[in-house]
Amino acid sequence: MATEVKAYLRHCGISAQKVRLVLDTVRGKPAVEAVTMLKFTPKLAARHVGKLVSSAIANAEENFGLSRDDLYVYQITADEAPTRKWRRFGARGRFKPLLRRSSHITVVLREKGN
Repeated sequence: MATEVKAYLRHCGISAQKVRLVLDTVRGKPAVEAVTMLKFTPKLAARHVGKLVSSAIANAEENFGLSRDDLYVYQITADEAPTRKWRRFGARGRFKPLLRRSSHITVVLREKGN
């Protein structure tokens, strides 16, 4: 069975919907290529995802003794995290809800089959 390496980012301050746009670009790619792609992606979520993939690569090298060139992004997901609810006051004594959404991001790297 291939070795799986996981890394998590919890309570990321970007909505899961916006993070998924970035995740779709790197799913299934080699890990080193994914980090390079994310470095040049002009979205705020790309910075967070890039650091998470780099962390997963470092975990694989340090804890499992795997080579970074043999890793690829097997699974990467963004799930909804708790939403902070704020009030912005509006006309005629009403208030308008302001939702600050956040997300949990999970990366699973796997070693290429020989």
